[in-house]
Amino acid sequence: MPLRFVLSLCFACLLSLPVAAEERPNILFIFADDQAYDTIAVHGNTEIQTPHLDTLVREGLTFTHTYNQGSWSPAVCLASRAMLNSGRFVWKAERVHKKMEQERQAGRFWSEHMKQAGYDTYFTGKWHVQANAQKAFDFAQHVRGGMPNQTPEGYHRPAADGSDPWSPSDPKFGGFWAGGKHWSEVVGDDAVEFLGQAAQREKPFFMVIAFNAPHDPRQSPQEYVDRYPANKIEVPESYLPLYPEREEMGSGEKLRDEYLAPFPRTEHAVQVHRQEYYGIINHMDDQIGRILKALEDSGKADNTYVFFTADHGLAVGHHGLMGKQNMYDHSVRVPFMVKGPGIEGGTQNKTPIYLQDVMPTTLELAQVEKPDHVDFHSLLPLIRGEDKTPYDAIYSCYLDRQRMITTDGYKLIYYPKANKLKLFNLEDDPQEITNLADDPEQKDRIAKLLDKLRDWQEKTGDSLELGEL
Repeated sequence: MPLRFVLSLCFACLLSLPVAAEERPNILFIFADDQAYDTIAVHGNTEIQTPHLDTLVREGLTFTHTYNQGSWSPAVCLASRAMLNSGRFVWKAERVHKKMEQERQAGRFWSEHMKQAGYDTYFTGKWHVQANAQKAFDFAQHVRGGMPNQTPEGYHRPAADGSDPWSPSDPKFGGFWAGGKHWSEVVGDDAVEFLGQAAQREKPFFMVIAFNAPHDPRQSPQEYVDRYPANKIEVPESYLPLYPEREEMGSGEKLRDEYLAPFPRTEHAVQVHRQEYYGIINHMDDQIGRILKALEDSGKADNTYVFFTADHGLAVGHHGLMGKQNMYDHSVRVPFMVKGPGIEGGTQNKTPIYLQDVMPTTLELAQVEKPDHVDFHSLLPLIRGEDKTPYDAIYSCYLDRQRMITTDGYKLIYYPKANKLKLFNLEDDPQEITNLADDPEQKDRIAKLLDKLRDWQEKTGDSLELGEL
């Protein structure tokens, strides 16, 4: 009998048994900000060093096609986290995100469900949710806002002549250095402390370790920056000096994320920004290594599920874009790994999921019945090896400027303000370079994808009219 099948049977049996609260598994959720799916070395990125995330890949299960469902705000992380904590699809979450404290008080909140299941709850790092983190968790430290402060010198750089007034390693520019210690190191310290505390307690723990990294300002110690010489960084295959629909799609020259680099883009600017992106990810990875070691030292690792993902990705030079306010895979796809009891290491699952599925997954692990308001799905059937697909397509959105639907290996992007469609064959063209929308042979496919998009607009509460296409 195949080992994976045996493990799946054991895992299924484990979940079917009634257990006391103190026997329920611990949950360690590690969350990054702005980390694209293709920034894990073991997944094929030969430019970056991520030894500890690589370990999670080797010891756990990777969901290779994990998506964010979009945003009603240029702060895509705000929408992502509102969905994560409420369990609601994007436009339903938009209707409650300003009332999240009331939602928390009513018990319709991720950490509150875990408390009710008998868990000690811990939080450190980036919050960016309109609810009181100190009340949402039993233990909370260094609760941060949306992003570290950026400085004027950090924008529109480096110049075309190569000059650059900003440095990622100089504390005088504040940002991640504000307070005297890099914020990623502070998060690592808090997590190590939490795990030491949890080791002394009888109740299971639910721990959210939320890095601000690798969000800009992408700062790290100079030794990390030096590992990635800018002139050796590959410029993305999809590089463009200017994205043609940038203004119509809402990612134009006045958008803060896009103003980080000069217009038109230069290959050198893209190399510098990617250098700093890799450096801060590498630095965060070392903090994750400290956290995973502390988990082992706590004696709790054998009964702990470790989840890692990010709230969305980032362009950093793909398609002439720098930010995450677009529908390309570099911005809507994220890493997602899970390690824990009954999970065979080094396995992959290509089933398309949403990163917010981690919320109902942990609820099921805690034996909490899925609340009626939660739209996302538990991944435990997929983790057990069952052949189930939770979604018939992946939908995403940005303001009233962009819509996306992905299914059967094709992605359709719609820009309402430009009344323009883009169609990509993701299997043949994973970098999404060749637009097939004007190919007459794709007419029927586009019609079917538009029908699917309308179905998902209804599911998510999206009121945008697609218009005549």
